[in-house]
Amino acid sequence: MRALLLLTAVLPWALGLSSCSAPPKPPTVDESRKRPANTAMAVELQMCKSELQNTRILASESGRQAETTVATLQRMAAQQQAMAAPADTPATERPAEALPAANSLYTVHFGYGSTRAALPAELTAALVDEARNAPLVLLRGRTDGSKDSTAESRIARERAAAVQALLVNAGIPPARIRTTFQPVGDHVADNSQPAGQRANRRVEIEVYRALPVAMGAAPATAH
Repeated sequence: MRALLLLTAVLPWALGLSSCSAPPKPPTVDESRKRPANTAMAVELQMCKSELQNTRILASESGRQAETTVATLQRMAAQQQAMAAPADTPATERPAEALPAANSLYTVHFGYGSTRAALPAELTAALVDEARNAPLVLLRGRTDGSKDSTAESRIARERAAAVQALLVNAGIPPARIRTTFQPVGDHVADNSQPAGQRANRRVEIEVYRALPVAMGAAPATAH
């Protein structure tokens, strides 16, 4: 009887001890509701968001650069405009300076060894009409000579003198005529060819519109 009572008292304690020493069972999971942590669609969506953000940043930066460039160009244009015309006198109001008229140049050709000036009537009339109001008429006697000599010098001088006499006879004051001569050189064409030699035997007549600056203090005299 005593053994039965002891067994009855110990049995519940043994059962409790065995239940405490057994490990708990793992929780059960519903496999039908499981989803992958990173699906392909989620990754692609994240990439699209990143690209969109980068595009917005680049667009904003490009806009700022464009605004800066436009402002710089406008400043440069304003500076160039200010430098082109003084502020006190607009370019549209500045009077244009009148350029002096160019001198007229006539040429009289001579035969070989000749000092006789023969001008066509029309050329003579135009020359005299222009020389009548000119402050200075400059004559340059030239030859086709290839070597300096007394004969070439005489021919060049007499050719200039012949044209001077023609102008004086037409009423041009001698004080306004100046003659020069050069026996060789100053050729206008190939002096080794007959055509070039004919062109080089000449007197150049330059009709001045105004006195040269160096000659303004003293009137030109005939030589």
